Amino acid sequence: MTTSEKKQLMATACKVRMGAVEGVHAAKAGHPGGSLSAADLFTYLYFRELHVDPQNPQWEDRDRFVLSKGHTAPGLYAALALRGFFPEKDLLTLRHIGSYLQGHPNMNLTPGVDMSTGSLGQGISTAVGMALAAKYQGKSCRVYALLGDGEIQEGQVWEALMFANHYKLDNLCVIIDNNGLQIDGNVADVMNPYPIPEKLRSFGFGVAEIDGHDFDQMETAFAKAKETTGMPFAIVMKTVKGKGVSYMENQAGWHGKAPNDEEFEIAMKELSAQLAEVEGM
Repeated sequence: MTTSEKKQLMATACKVRMGAVEGVHAAKAGHPGGSLSAADLFTYLYFRELHVDPQNPQWEDRDRFVLSKGHTAPGLYAALALRGFFPEKDLLTLRHIGSYLQGHPNMNLTPGVDMSTGSLGQGISTAVGMALAAKYQGKSCRVYALLGDGEIQEGQVWEALMFANHYKLDNLCVIIDNNGLQIDGNVADVMNPYPIPEKLRSFGFGVAEIDGHDFDQMETAFAKAKETTGMPFAIVMKTVKGKGVSYMENQAGWHGKAPNDEEFEIAMKELSAQLAEVEGM
């Protein structure tokens, strides 16, 4: 990608993080940590990778994205709003009564959401179903699913991956946000999922390991996913939980907690400074 394109993605990722923090603060509840670790991924998907149309969210031939770790909806909503699926001001209605932006994604209410998720492990199962359906229908659309590294402790995840390999779903790209932390602490202490890449390969997946905050590495990995035939593909992203907000970074306590007013001001000041730095590059 060009320097200008990369700069634009970096600026957009800052705005995604700001939108996620604004939403969680306004709701006084939500999950900022994993939303921030995946913000660069959300940005890359919606502003470079996915074939979607904000003016026609139900376009039949669109690519599908399933947020299997549904609790990080604030980050997804921020990306969708910036992409034009709905007004950015609506991010402040997160989790409010009557809002179409619920705490977990709802495909029946929210433009741009392809699957309702929340129960960990189930999103990837619906994604493999979508991929198989596309194969049967002869469609060229691709299916992407984002899982948390804590989520892959669920047995249903591995049943779905076995299914994907069995049916040779090379239109499926599984992404794992390996930020190392979950609600109860370090994933390696709660239920060690490592080594993740080796396990995925043993299940018949092509695998790329990347820095989940590096857009150049993302570009290479997603290109490799599309070039891979006869098997599904997985991207394991090493990320920082709470990325972009100093006091949230690598802190399990910010998995599912909203910042108070003082913490919110600090977060927005830091993110605004990062945006200004990117725009001044």
